[in-house]
Amino acid sequence: MTSNGLLRAKGTTMPLYEFRCAADCGPFERSFPMADAPRSITCPGCERDAARLVSSPRLGHGSSSAMNLLDRTKRSAHEPDVVTGPPPPATAGRPPVTSNPLHRRLPRP
Repeated sequence: MTSNGLLRAKGTTMPLYEFRCAADCGPFERSFPMADAPRSITCPGCERDAARLVSSPRLGHGSSSAMNLLDRTKRSAHEPDVVTGPPPPATAGRPPVTSNPLHRRLPRP
């Protein structure tokens, strides 16, 4: 199973459906192609009729870089990263400073 609640079988992606037994055996999940998803199936525990539940899609379980950024941002509100020291000095945009006296004789742009 992938992280977004879809099962991969022989190169195809099948969604995961949730079912609840009429005898309160608890919810269970099964995977079917979207076109063939039944409204009810037999419960594996008591073999009674189990109805398909309407549940929210698992859209937020992606593994994209944008989703990782959102997860990291949300997590940092409650679990900030541990800082062991100040950040390294920023040298972007400045030319490197040299202490060689011969460099003073070079032409300036």
